[in-house]
Amino acid sequence: SLKMASDSPESLMTLCTDYCLRNLEGTLCYLLDNETLRLHPDIFLPSEICDKLVNEYVELVKTDSIFEPHESFFTLFSDPRSTRLARIHLREHIVQDQDLEAIRKQDLIELYLTNCEKLTAKSLQTLVSFSHTLISLSLFGCSNIFYEEENPGGCEDDCLVNPTRQVLVKDFTFEGFSRLRILNLGRLIEGVNVETLLRPLASLAALDLSGIQLNDVAFLTQWKDSLVSLVLYNMDLSEEHIQVIAQLRKLRHLDISRDHLSSYYKFKLTRRVLNLFVENLVNLTSLDISGHTMLENCTIPSMEEKMGQTSIEPAKSSIAPFRGLKRPLQFLGLFETSLCRLTHIPAYKVSGDKNEEQVLNAIEAYTEHRPEITSRAINLLFDIARIERCSQLLRALQLVITALKCHKDDKNIQVTGSAALFYLTNSEYRMEQSVKLRRQVIQVVLNGMESYQEVTVQRNCCLTLCNFSIPEELEFQYRRVNELLLNILNQSRQDESIQRIAVHLCNALVCQVDNDHKEAVGKMGFVMTMLKLIQKKLADKMCDQVMEFSWSALWNITDETPDNCEMFLNYSGMKLFLECLKEFPEKQELHRNMLGLLGNVAEVKELRPQLMTSQFISVFSNLLESKADGIEVSYNACGVLSHIMFDGLEAWGICEPHREEVVKRMWAAIQSWDINSRRNINYRSFEPILRLLPQGISPVSQHWATWALYNLVSVYPDKYCPLLIKEGGIPLLKDMIKMASARQETKEMAR
Repeated sequence: SLKMASDSPESLMTLCTDYCLRNLEGTLCYLLDNETLRLHPDIFLPSEICDKLVNEYVELVKTDSIFEPHESFFTLFSDPRSTRLARIHLREHIVQDQDLEAIRKQDLIELYLTNCEKLTAKSLQTLVSFSHTLISLSLFGCSNIFYEEENPGGCEDDCLVNPTRQVLVKDFTFEGFSRLRILNLGRLIEGVNVETLLRPLASLAALDLSGIQLNDVAFLTQWKDSLVSLVLYNMDLSEEHIQVIAQLRKLRHLDISRDHLSSYYKFKLTRRVLNLFVENLVNLTSLDISGHTMLENCTIPSMEEKMGQTSIEPAKSSIAPFRGLKRPLQFLGLFETSLCRLTHIPAYKVSGDKNEEQVLNAIEAYTEHRPEITSRAINLLFDIARIERCSQLLRALQLVITALKCHKDDKNIQVTGSAALFYLTNSEYRMEQSVKLRRQVIQVVLNGMESYQEVTVQRNCCLTLCNFSIPEELEFQYRRVNELLLNILNQSRQDESIQRIAVHLCNALVCQVDNDHKEAVGKMGFVMTMLKLIQKKLADKMCDQVMEFSWSALWNITDETPDNCEMFLNYSGMKLFLECLKEFPEKQELHRNMLGLLGNVAEVKELRPQLMTSQFISVFSNLLESKADGIEVSYNACGVLSHIMFDGLEAWGICEPHREEVVKRMWAAIQSWDINSRRNINYRSFEPILRLLPQGISPVSQHWATWALYNLVSVYPDKYCPLLIKEGGIPLLKDMIKMASARQETKEMAR
């Protein structure tokens, strides 16, 4: 089912929601006084649509860096007569007091506020306006919601001396929240009296007190006939706690797990405690005891274990107390306990660290509220993906993507998650992944690169991008990915390995793409960035992959893109070319890349006068004799000169070397090349070569062009014959054969 889920296109509802949010002005809204969003007066939307708009908006602000939040977004939902809200999930700094205030007239049924640190006690008052309808409320991690600003003295001058103080609100309770059944107070600030706060609630069904320290929980028994779910993650337990829990006989879900790294923890689990739960909590379907140390051995001696297939039958359980269960549990949390490695565990789903299934269950269960546990589980998944093969690839990928999106600012998750993605997207898993899923991976990788300047994250993200077909698979985020890579390469202090991968990616991104892409990337400072890298390597006298990739990238980005060629010349590219030639006379790859680039520059008529100096012409002429990289360096040098010769005698503004002498060397070079040479070059268009055919100014240029076409169509007929025909080369060749000025051998070749 997961495979199907990831392959199916987005629903029409999702697509419309996304479109409207990205184009609020053009769809649902107009701008009042050029700043405030207002809903068009004839728009009436039901809660099914409004909930989705709000929840997707929060998601977009959180995970899409290009999406701009709107100051007045929540005011669109201020009037229930035109927009109805029922169930909304708000997170982090996206939501402030005035946003909740804006929607206070709505009859909310479900309100989840997760890690909304900007909310203060003003929002507690706003909550009261939802009290008659709210069934489900989460204030998880809203660390300031019980604080109000107290302004001592109240006078103007005094305020400057005494800025506002944060004061804990003591008098708020859930009085009047008559329908509230589900409540999450996880990570509630110390000093709030939980018992007083909750006392007015008549019949709680689910309560989450994660990370709160309470010595006395006897008050929980007031809901012993209604409470079905209780979460006490990271609460320091004692015998008293256990006795209270055992009285909550309606419990179906109990979570007393803990983070074993968090703090010193006196309580140890015993056989007796587990027996007590099994005997008293007869409706239990889900239990989490992750992170606990067992004081005594709760396991069945292996001799007595029923061997054979692993079984989830309670009667065969390897954990003794669970033999008393009436039926297997739906979920059993054993992450970071020794029990998860036993043979027979009486549960359909187990979180643990024994195998892939248990690890994925852990990531799934803990991602939302426990990033500290999730990052360790993802680390285990990383090892599985690296060392063995993942058998539930799609599920693994989706879980890691969700964790990275959910905890964009959590360094541990970003490091382990980006590393896991690298192994989960490599080529052996390629076939199993849909376009949609691979795009989601690219999005979270780019998010990671954006939020984290941290070396490990940057390296992992760059490496993961190398698992994709470039540029095709990155086309949909083309500008953004280039900006991020250039950003990495422009940093003053650089990690060698990241620099190498980033330059490689930049080079691949400008290879075989449309000219408008190249122009756009040129405008972002691509040419300048590459030249700076070359300059730095030259200063270090290093000709490594970074140097070669940088020249190669410049060769690609100047292909049929005059603006970028001009930038190359304006930023002293020719000076660097000469210096590199002098410093690294033996580096064939380098010479080929540099001359390929100069071939592109020479194709631009307006720029050729800048190549017309004695120094440059001498260098190009000498390179005609080069045997570097087969014929490539000689061929490209000859190409540069062919374009210069095509400008005629009057353009030859130098005394040395003589034009005739250079022409002679060009003829000699072309005649020395093997016509069947296999090539290290890739033409997307023959236009610059075909330009040199219908002219009588420079027969040698005509000959070079004809040789180039002849070689390419005879060695690679499938690729280049159609190109030659498509670009109108045939009539040009026929006309040239009739020209008096053309050399006999050129005509032979053309024929």
